Amino acid sequence: MFDRSKKGEHALLIQPHFGKLEDDVLEEFGDLARSAGASIAATITARLDRPNPSTLIGSGKLDEIKAAADASGADLVLVNHALSPGQERNLERFLERRVIDRTGLILDIFAQRAHSHEGKLQVELAQLRHLATRLVRGWTHLERQRGGSIGLRGPGETQLETDRRLLQKRVEQLQKRLEKVEVQRTQMRRARVRSELPRVALVGYTNAGKSTLFNAMTGAEAYAADQLFATLDPTVRRIAVPGGNVVLADTVGFVRDLPHDLVAAFRSTLSEAREADFLLHVVDAADPHREERIAQVDEVLTAVGAGDLPQLLVFNKIDRIDGADVRHDGQDGVPDESRRERVWISARDGQGLELLQAVLGKRLGLQHVTGELRLPPDAGRLRARLHQLEVIRSEQADEEGWLLQVDLPIAEAEKLAASADGAPIRALLPEKLPEW
Repeated sequence: MFDRSKKGEHALLIQPHFGKLEDDVLEEFGDLARSAGASIAATITARLDRPNPSTLIGSGKLDEIKAAADASGADLVLVNHALSPGQERNLERFLERRVIDRTGLILDIFAQRAHSHEGKLQVELAQLRHLATRLVRGWTHLERQRGGSIGLRGPGETQLETDRRLLQKRVEQLQKRLEKVEVQRTQMRRARVRSELPRVALVGYTNAGKSTLFNAMTGAEAYAADQLFATLDPTVRRIAVPGGNVVLADTVGFVRDLPHDLVAAFRSTLSEAREADFLLHVVDAADPHREERIAQVDEVLTAVGAGDLPQLLVFNKIDRIDGADVRHDGQDGVPDESRRERVWISARDGQGLELLQAVLGKRLGLQHVTGELRLPPDAGRLRARLHQLEVIRSEQADEEGWLLQVDLPIAEAEKLAASADGAPIRALLPEKLPEW
C-alpha cells in the first residue's frame, strides 16, 4: 500500500505505441489531460513489441518512467491505452502513484462536463461499469471472510462481494432511471416528427466547433470552449433556413478509440444523431489531420447506426487559415465519395452562415421553384416524372402539348434540368441562386 497524493493533478503522460507514432496522437492525449484539469509534468513514449501481460510496459521502461515521475514530482500517471484491472494495480504498486488509463481519463472529463440529469446518470453508469472490474484494488486489507468467532458470525461475505452487490444494485437503479428518461426523450422526438420539421444533427470530432456553430445558427447560449468534450449534454433548437424551419441538435463530440462502454452508456444522447434526417459533419479546417478525423467520426457514426444518413461536411475555423474564403464545393448535388460536398465557414466570426443555411435548405428540399411550364407533345417522359414527384399543381392539355403549374424543390429541378429533355425545367431555374 502507498499514500496517494490528494491533489493528483500533476501528471506524467505515457504513450504506448506498436510502431510509427503520429504527432497528433500525442497532441490529442495532452489535450485530453489538460481538459481533465491536469498539468503535464512530462511525456514518455513506450514502444511495445510484445505487451507485458502484467504491466503492459516492460520492466526497463518502467524504471525510466519511475525515475521521470520522481524527478518531475508527478503525482499521477496517465496511460493512453486501455489497461486491465491487474495491469493498473501492478503499475500503481511499482510506480507508487495513481494510474489512470484512457477510458478512466475520458470518464473523468465526462463527469466534469455533464450538467443535465440524463447526462449525470449516463456518466455515473459508465463510471460504475468501469469501476466494477477494479474494486479488488481497494480492499486488499479486507479479504478475509467474516465469521468463525462468537459474535462475528455473519453472512459469510467478503467486503469485496458486498461492494460488488451494492454496485450492481446501483447500476440496475441507474438503468431503470435512464429507461424512463429515454421514454421521455422518445416522446419529445415523436412530437418533433409530428411537427413534420426536418431534424438536423451537428456531429463531428471533439473541439471542431460544433457548439460555436450551434450558437451562431440558433442564437442559443450553449457552453462552448476550446477544449475537448466541452459539450456533453445534447441541446435542441428550432431554426429558420431558406424555404422553411428545421430542428437543429448539438451532440457530444467524438474522439478516436471512443470506449465502447461510453458508446453504450450514451446511446440516448447519440440517438439524436441516429434519428436525424440529415447530419452536419463539422470539421476543424485548420487541423492538419482533418481527413483522418473525418474517417474516425464516420466510423463512430457507423457504430451507432447513423453511418448511412445523408451529411454535409462543414469545414469550420477558416479564420485560422491564411487566404481561406467562404465557399461551397460540390454545388451539383452530392459528388462522388472522393469529393464529398462541403461548405467552408467560420462559426466564430459568422462567415459563411448564410451560405450554409442556403445549402442546408437546398439539401433538405426546402427551397422550391414555382411557375408555369410548357411541355411539347414529345415530353411525355418528363411529364410522367413530374407526376411521379407529385409537384404538378394544375395541368391543361391542348394541341401544343401540356401547360403545367409546378412547385418542386430546387434540388429536384436541377436534376431534371440536367437530363436530356430538361430544357423546359432549365427555363424555370434562376440564373444564380442567392449566396451561391
